[in-house]
Amino acid sequence: MNLVVDYGNSLAKVGIFDGHQLVKQYAFNDVEDLKTFVQNFSAENFILSSVANHEVPVMDWIDHIQRKYVLTASLPIPINNLYATPHTLGVDRIAGICGAWQKFPDSNSLVIDAGTCVTYDFIDKDGNYHGGGIAPGLKMRLQAMHSFTARLPLAPVTDNPPLIGDSTEACLQSGAINGMIEEIDGIIRRYRHEFEGLQVILCGGDGRFFENKLKESIFALPELVLSGLNSILIYNVGD
Repeated sequence: MNLVVDYGNSLAKVGIFDGHQLVKQYAFNDVEDLKTFVQNFSAENFILSSVANHEVPVMDWIDHIQRKYVLTASLPIPINNLYATPHTLGVDRIAGICGAWQKFPDSNSLVIDAGTCVTYDFIDKDGNYHGGGIAPGLKMRLQAMHSFTARLPLAPVTDNPPLIGDSTEACLQSGAINGMIEEIDGIIRRYRHEFEGLQVILCGGDGRFFENKLKESIFALPELVLSGLNSILIYNVGD
């Protein structure tokens, strides 16, 4: 069994894999609950991805696991990384693109991770990762309009934003949400114009919010980062 941990800023996602098959997944927002789970789970192999420098405490909890890895820019991965500054590349982006390659080998793929920020990451059909783009996420857009103006309120996210807002709150929702939908659709169209047979994969905390609102055809794979981490683990273990 493989134990995979994706430790974000506020939530730790855990995946249990038998080979490439995801058997079960968990989410922890309490560090003690995560510690108890990891310390008591029997696995042959382990990998950690952390965007918030949690490596030391987590690695201290897994003395019972023989083969263990932390995803960094120096860890071997099953793709060719052409990013100009690999040491600045978020490990969640690395894992997501490896997940796309494992799911759609020999295909041009675009990974869209809709979270605090929206990241766009492209890997070509030969396994070369080129980079992509980073844009503000949905809540960040609404928060920015509130924080950087004197009188605009903080509008909540709504499932059905109007096209024509009839109040300030509705106008903020229309601009932020409809604008983001059109942005994502537009980016997908541009990639599809450039790259034949493009596979588009949507993941991230806000992925479910957008998956039924986009006009472009996509695959919604919320477990993509965990699957990518597991593929990196398998690549390093060599089994």
